[in-house]
This record gives sequence, structure tokens and C-alpha cells, in this order.
Amino acid sequence: MRSLKVLAVCAIALLVTGCSCRTNTGEGNIGGGDGGPLKDIHFAFDSYKVDATAKSIVAANAEWLKANPGKTVQVEGHTDERGTAEYNMVLGSNRARAAADALRAEGIDGSSLSTVSYGEELPVDPRHNEEAWAKNRRAHFKVN
Repeated sequence: MRSLKVLAVCAIALLVTGCSCRTNTGEGNIGGGDGGPLKDIHFAFDSYKVDATAKSIVAANAEWLKANPGKTVQVEGHTDERGTAEYNMVLGSNRARAAADALRAEGIDGSSLSTVSYGEELPVDPRHNEEAWAKNRRAHFKVN
């Protein structure tokens, strides 16, 4: 009976772990791998500054939104796995807000934007190295 309980716990843990991350590791993915029309932007380590490369992506995203009125966007803030969970939630929130602010600066109505932080919880690349961490430090734009 005990081994059945252990097996059930392991199966549940495997299911939960398997559902907790996106595994698309493609560079320059559109919409973070979910088929959306907007590109993610990426951030430097421990930063929520929208750099020049990210600003050009935001500008292209804004153009798509202007051509598709009535769409709403949830901006998701993500971090790599380094740092505490609490710190990463705050950093993810700052990244989401910075990305939303950049869209507003491009003329997108703030009422069509919402933000959420996932911190380190939804890595696009689950590996534990600099290449993966760079992919995971992002803002993802989810069109609704």
C-alpha cells in the first residue's frame, strides 16, 4: 500500500512539473511559442530596462496592435531561475510594466493592456545555463 502511495505522489509530481514550463527553445520565437502574432522582448540580467533592440520589437508589436483594433494584450513578465522566488516575482512585474509602458509610448491605449508576473515559474528554456537564462528573461505579449 505504501509503494502505491509513493507511486501516486511521484506521478502527480511528474504531471505538475511537466506542465509548469514552456519548452520552446527557439530564438526569436513569435509569442513565446504559443503561435501569437507578437514577439517577446528580452532583458539583461537583473534589469527591467527596455533596451534599443527591445524598443524596435515593441514598435513592431505596436504596429500590429494598431492594425488590429479591439485586441487586448496581457503582458507577462518572466525571469530566469536565479534569485529568490519573491525577488523574481517583483522583477517579473517590473518587466511586464516596463514593456506595457513601452507599448503605451508607441501609442497603444493603456486600457487594452494588463500585466502579470510569472517570475521564474514558466521558463521557455528549462536548462540551467546562461543561454537558457537569457531566453527566460523576457516579457511575453499574449493577445486576447
